Amino acid sequence: MALTHNLGFPRIGARRELKHALEAYWHGNISGEQLQTTAAELRKQHWMLQRDIGIDLIPVGDFALYDQMLNMTALLGAVPARFNAGKEEVGLDLYFAMARGTDNQPAMEMTKWFDTNYHYIVPEFNVRTKFCIASSQLFKEVAEAKMLGIVPKVVLIGPLTYLYLGKETEPGFNRLDLLPSLLFVYRDILTRLTFLGVEWVQIDEPVLALDLDDAWLCGFDQAYVALHGSGTKVLLTTYFEGVDGHADLLKKLPVNGLHIDLCRSPQQLDTFLADYPVDKVLSLGIIDGRNVWRTDLEEALVILSKAQSVLCERIWIAPSCSLLHCPVDLELETRMDADIKNWLAFSVQKLKEISILGCGLNQGKRAISGVLATSTKARQARAQSLRIHNPVVQKCLQTLPQNYSHRTKPFEKRQVLQRKRFQLPLLPTTTIGSFPQTAEIRQTRSAFKKGKLANLEYLEAMRKEIQLVIKKQEEIGLDVLVHGEAERNDMVEYFGEQLWGYAFTENGWVQSYGSRCVKPPILYGDIYRPEAMTVDWIRYAQSLTQKPVKGMLTGPITMLMWSFVRDDQPRSITALQLALVIRDEVADLERAGIGIIQIDEPAFREGLPLKQSDWNEYLRWATEAFRVSSSGVKDETQIHTHMCYSEFNDILPAIASMDADVITIETSRSRMELLDGFGQFKYSNEIGPGVYDIHSPRVPDSEEMLELLKKACLVINSQQLWVNPDCGLKTRSWPETVAALEKMVRAARLLRAKLEPA
Repeated sequence: MALTHNLGFPRIGARRELKHALEAYWHGNISGEQLQTTAAELRKQHWMLQRDIGIDLIPVGDFALYDQMLNMTALLGAVPARFNAGKEEVGLDLYFAMARGTDNQPAMEMTKWFDTNYHYIVPEFNVRTKFCIASSQLFKEVAEAKMLGIVPKVVLIGPLTYLYLGKETEPGFNRLDLLPSLLFVYRDILTRLTFLGVEWVQIDEPVLALDLDDAWLCGFDQAYVALHGSGTKVLLTTYFEGVDGHADLLKKLPVNGLHIDLCRSPQQLDTFLADYPVDKVLSLGIIDGRNVWRTDLEEALVILSKAQSVLCERIWIAPSCSLLHCPVDLELETRMDADIKNWLAFSVQKLKEISILGCGLNQGKRAISGVLATSTKARQARAQSLRIHNPVVQKCLQTLPQNYSHRTKPFEKRQVLQRKRFQLPLLPTTTIGSFPQTAEIRQTRSAFKKGKLANLEYLEAMRKEIQLVIKKQEEIGLDVLVHGEAERNDMVEYFGEQLWGYAFTENGWVQSYGSRCVKPPILYGDIYRPEAMTVDWIRYAQSLTQKPVKGMLTGPITMLMWSFVRDDQPRSITALQLALVIRDEVADLERAGIGIIQIDEPAFREGLPLKQSDWNEYLRWATEAFRVSSSGVKDETQIHTHMCYSEFNDILPAIASMDADVITIETSRSRMELLDGFGQFKYSNEIGPGVYDIHSPRVPDSEEMLELLKKACLVINSQQLWVNPDCGLKTRSWPETVAALEKMVRAARLLRAKLEPA
């Protein structure tokens, strides 16, 4: 019999129960025991739901209060020395200190989980790193599941992935040297799980999707030989890309099964079926865990039947990856257009598709014939819908003139004109865009959206907030201001709501990091902008001050990456459509007198393919899309962009080819390490490295920011430097925002006084 299983379930809850509990705990409104009670109730709901759908093996250990990599750091006792007060058990305070920082210590670094918009907490390693089991949480969850009659399949981040995705904190040290001692603790974990009656452990090794050198590849043989014989059966799990290049290695490893992603890499199935070991199961990720479209069940059943003819009872059916990256339940969408809703499947629906396919394999196609017919009809309706294709957009794409994606003058000449226009001081200060979104702001937006607030009342409320934001920025002493984005629910959703070709959800939340959730819009058709989206708000803000106010837009690649994107055309075409609508908005802002326009691309690095052989093609169309969006302005108009936590050193030529006048990046958690590459590359345009971490409530002193700025000056000419926070301030409170920005401005002025001639 083919088995069905799941690699991971969204932990936030269908109505973001975990988010609300976390924030209540952080604000001191509930106790740690109450937080843990909410977490336990969510786990119970999720396990029972999966069991009732018909999933045979249900993941345990996929739940995290903040992040699954942080869970592994706690379980393995790999707490950085600056946090550890000699405690044997990692409790809530220590766990959240690592994630969010303390009054005395900055948080651990955070970066993107492969090519997703999920952020993980980066482990820190040095020669003094020791491993030991320091958290009992996983074992408690196994006991919880078994008490409910759940057959648990425990989920662990694999030892090679854990080490590879970490960082060394001192020069000359190789984190791979820690593998032997790490494996000793992994084996201890597996032994304890065996004692608890766990039969299967899913060990996730997604780094196999990357270009690994021989040292890391050899580590897999070392690791899984060491873990063999611990009592539990091991399913080595890969996802996000094909691993057929490592097929021979993986087939030989002493594990009991492998999982491969057939959504990202369907062609790898033939490689694995050839001479597949008779003592291993093969789990096939046939349902897309990264997007929201219904599965073509007919096609999936054909693929699975082919595999079953080779594997017989050794075939398992699963999503391609954890469903962490999908919303929870489509049935909660009560207002969505019925036609579009019929094209979709969220996590619950995807698990039902897995169960259906399992039934089809085990009982025959006739047992699911009605469901197959419904699935086929829905996919045909989508393919034939007139709502997908817009002839105006198609004609525009076909008639683009040459040199549509380049500014008229090189940066050096633009820089002279821009400095003459704006007359900014050395080390100009600014923010990334958003300011605190208070409960009152959210309530006002919600009332307006529900029709409980008239247009003029809403306009007055938002203008009042813009007045407040401009006034506070002037009092703080910032040089380039922003309007605060009070009217925006999300940096992608806000724009998508004003474009044709997008659909939206009420409860389609996906975790980005910690308690931060996003609601990605669904990009189902050709993109068209019927009217200006931001001009009135920015023009009003500019009327309140003599200082320049930045126009704030989201770039085409981020609009693409942070949406659930149509899968019926190449992403490069969709990106170009998005670039054209942003270009039109940029032109309207310029005509309205806005001289500085920021086109944010925090997802630019996230979109980079995992295989280096695929990089050039992506970087070609991604950089072109940005240039199309930004190049239709006069030379004296200054274009900014912002990029989030990512490693940029390997794509700096592409970032330079974007040709933004100013780029801001998040660097404070890495203590300016991310800036080193820009200095070595001799990046010629202007750059604003973040000097404090907005993802933590901690407010650093001016002296701490000053030291970071001094480090920045060692690699970047001070004439090129801007001073700004790491990211937008939407999630912060006003008191900490004002305090941090005042200290930031003071740090900039202190350094400016030292650098400027008397």
